[in-house]
Amino acid sequence: QVELVESGGGLVQAGGSLRLSCVASGRIRSVDTMGWYREAPGKQRDLVARISSSGSTNYAEFVKGRFTISRDNAKNTAYLQMNSLKPEDTAVYYCNADGQGSDPGAWYDGWGQGTQVTVSS
Repeated sequence: QVELVESGGGLVQAGGSLRLSCVASGRIRSVDTMGWYREAPGKQRDLVARISSSGSTNYAEFVKGRFTISRDNAKNTAYLQMNSLKPEDTAVYYCNADGQGSDPGAWYDGWGQGTQVTVSS
């Protein structure tokens, strides 16, 4: 069983910043890719950013230059620093992680419960 727990969401004014955290725990042997996705009401869940265990990153075009993803491998934790927030960034942000489980041959691809980010104009 693998658990992902997000924190750091909240209400912020346009132009402000927030930092999200995601901790992976449980029967984990390795944490490979960690990513952040977001889902606004009535819309599909979109990739925001993801980072490999070696630190390679990918960003959605709509956050490039504003958001930064990072991770602490020793803590199985990923972060999303969000600057210059806009009202259209309002969404539930979900953490995703994949990797090897503790049991032989076990792999996981898990999701957190989500954290709400609301940006007021």
